[in-house]
Amino acid sequence: MPIGNKRFLIVLGLVIVARLFAMAAIPLADTSEPRYAEIARLMAASDDWITPWFEPGVPFWGKPPLAFWAQALSIELFGLSEFALRLPTFAVMALVAGLVYAAALAGFGRQTARWSTLVLATMLLPLLCAGAVLTDPFLALGVALPMLALLVPPPRLNAFWRYGFFVGLAIGLLAKGPLALALVGGVCAAWALWSREARARLAALPWLGGLGLMLALSLPWYVAAELKTPGFLNYFLVGEHFMRFVDSGWAGDRYGSAHARPWGAIWLDWLAAGAPWSLLCVAAIAALAFSRRARQAATNRLREPAVKLLILWALAAPGLFTLSGNILWTYVLPSLPAAALGLGLWLARVQPAGRARLASHALTAALLLIPAVAVTLGVLGIYDEQRFKSEKGLIAAAGRILAPGETLYFVGSEPFSARFYSRGATRLLSWQDAAIAAPGPARRMLVAVPRGKSWPLLQQPGISAQARYSSRRFTLYELTGAAARQPASGAD
Repeated sequence: MPIGNKRFLIVLGLVIVARLFAMAAIPLADTSEPRYAEIARLMAASDDWITPWFEPGVPFWGKPPLAFWAQALSIELFGLSEFALRLPTFAVMALVAGLVYAAALAGFGRQTARWSTLVLATMLLPLLCAGAVLTDPFLALGVALPMLALLVPPPRLNAFWRYGFFVGLAIGLLAKGPLALALVGGVCAAWALWSREARARLAALPWLGGLGLMLALSLPWYVAAELKTPGFLNYFLVGEHFMRFVDSGWAGDRYGSAHARPWGAIWLDWLAAGAPWSLLCVAAIAALAFSRRARQAATNRLREPAVKLLILWALAAPGLFTLSGNILWTYVLPSLPAAALGLGLWLARVQPAGRARLASHALTAALLLIPAVAVTLGVLGIYDEQRFKSEKGLIAAAGRILAPGETLYFVGSEPFSARFYSRGATRLLSWQDAAIAAPGPARRMLVAVPRGKSWPLLQQPGISAQARYSSRRFTLYELTGAAARQPASGAD
């Protein structure tokens, strides 16, 4: 089904505007976004470009620094704001979409390039990640660049693509680590076994110079990181890349908690992440069971080496994590460009019989669905911020009350968004720490208490507790009274 240049540019422009609006309007929501934002803020504030820091004195060994480098640099250039922190991932996903367009144009033609780009740009997870403070878009770029280089026909495989294969691997190593090598290497090995032409394309790559370039770009940081904070390599390589994979309840996570999920749940994540286009994938697969013509067309397509590569690439991430229970839905992101290319190839070739107008309207609705969701969330971010799991509003309310020298305390837990929006100035109190009193009269303290839970100090005789603000999770109280005294800074 052909798509004209004007329609392509209009839809792409609407997607870009919708995402930029949401980037600026939505607060950083716990847990991942403010956690990574705080790490980037600390990197920019400390001028330490080797070790990301989880908090002052605690190195963050969970991820390599590429995303934090980009986010900290954006802070340096544009100031500290949600938009500045989200801009690098927007640029990275835009680059992925641009590379998809270029590779599809070289290998399949302009119509496939247009459809593939629009499908990728309007999938749920790619659009969400294009402008979220996450590390996954950088891994997606690290996987997409090598895979797309292999899709480009040999006559058009210039130095950019041939060495881009190895630059992509370096990006993956600096974004997530050896996982990038596992994803790309697994796809390449399976493709070589499936196709003779695949072996020829792989053999044509400049392996000696390319691997040298990959190591030159990525290895120095690994060495510097281990020298600066010994123990990094053991935790990162053994813990993050083995224990996290095999143990859904891994207790060694230093920075959060394991994400226990049933085996195979990653395939449901794949369907959700690719929405609404994943439904079209399911429909196309189901059609094979009922249509001999569809089966014959699929058999013919499977003779194409590029189609074989797209299938393997699309299945790589969910396939790798099928037997892992410690997963997040963002893990499927590296495989979604392949699904977008496969759908783009099909949409460019299909010709709906007698229902072209209906099909065109349905595709337009699919293209605009997720951007419309982004705009809706942006409007909520402006007018109904309390819907989000973020303490931005609470920190702002506390800032209007706090006097110099006073501290805001969180009871029970200290959300990452509170740490970020307060610039690390909040403190944590345990539930047991209720014996808090002021050294003299007319002293006060500000505490954020989880909503729906009681805290002994709120009912203590001689203490006046006034609710000043409520977020989705916490209520901010101003405590006054002759019996209250401030705890020592950093009490937990």
